[in-house]
Amino acid sequence: MEYDRYQKFRQQTYQLLGKAKDATFELMDSVMTTRNANCLAEFSLSPLLRRKWSSTYEALQDSRPNRNKLMKRYIKEIPTSEYVLLGIDHTAWGRRGAKTLKDRTYEHQASSNNSVTVGQGYSTIAWLPEKQGSWALPLRHERITQYCSVKKVVC
Repeated sequence: MEYDRYQKFRQQTYQLLGKAKDATFELMDSVMTTRNANCLAEFSLSPLLRRKWSSTYEALQDSRPNRNKLMKRYIKEIPTSEYVLLGIDHTAWGRRGAKTLKDRTYEHQASSNNSVTVGQGYSTIAWLPEKQGSWALPLRHERITQYCSVKKVVC
């Protein structure tokens, strides 16, 4: 029964991916099952990505799924209960050398010395089930633009 549920979830998610569905879906599987990758091309080494290494870049370039439709689909997986536990994270990606990078901002890095770097910030929201385990359902992951930071606009 659980297998059927996950199969249905995967099929419905696949339909929402837009262009390059196959390459994007295989890239998603590769990302979720690869322990360490130093660059994007390393995801193409996964046996789940059955395409050439350039497909990782092409999938990201060609696929522009509707984020709101995907998030609504994911929310359907959250069981109704008295409360919902969400994990929210901000991750700084330091890019000091990229002087022409759009929307570079000062980003706080959670480290032993609480340093600040120049780069871009990313926000992740995930649903955390009550059961034990390491599984979580990412609802939204996106770059925090300078416009959102400065204007205090909900993105």
